[in-house]
Amino acid sequence: MSQLVLDAQIDDSILRFDEHGLIPAIIQDVQTGQVLMLAYMNRESLKISLSTGETCFYSRSRKKLWHKGAKSGNTQSIRSAFYDCDEDTLLFQVVPAGPACHTGEVSCFIGKEDLEREQTPWLTTGDRGQRPTDILQLLEQRVAQRAKTMPEGSYTTYLFTKGIDKILKKVGEETAEVIIGAKNRDASEVQYEVADLIYHLLVMLREQEISLDAILHELQRRYFEER
Repeated sequence: MSQLVLDAQIDDSILRFDEHGLIPAIIQDVQTGQVLMLAYMNRESLKISLSTGETCFYSRSRKKLWHKGAKSGNTQSIRSAFYDCDEDTLLFQVVPAGPACHTGEVSCFIGKEDLEREQTPWLTTGDRGQRPTDILQLLEQRVAQRAKTMPEGSYTTYLFTKGIDKILKKVGEETAEVIIGAKNRDASEVQYEVADLIYHLLVMLREQEISLDAILHELQRRYFEER
């Protein structure tokens, strides 16, 4: 698999578009590895995607370009772009700002887990039936969307409006609350305050333009380098 340069220069001799001038594009979450959707691109939408850093597709039914998330806010920020060995399929690794599917699901693909949710109650406790382990990604996506759209009445909007000093103050306050809860040996308090702290840390990371993926990679580096 070969990587494309993320710029507007496209060598048509590299990629093999079909007779309609289209090429399939697989969209994958760079943080979780989950395949989110399959769409099609023509030369123009591919150029737009690579130059703007957000996915843009060609709708075969509407016969026109569509910028993913232009209306919903559920954009996909491209981190890597690849083409396969036959040069006729693209793979984009992205950081999504919301669900990929028009139904509101994170992914357009239904797997075994989705079919088992009705028989597994704990799988239905998250946002639209996501696994509890997905919640950090979903929360990061929601914070990113709030930062972009700044909806009125949202606490997250309030924090971004007040700026970094307010955000850091809240991080400090929640850290203190965690310490107090732990000192008091109050498990429920610790659980509640740690959740508050994680949320405010995600807001701070967004304000600093640092992705959760970067933090996870740093933890991974430390894990494997530990002697």
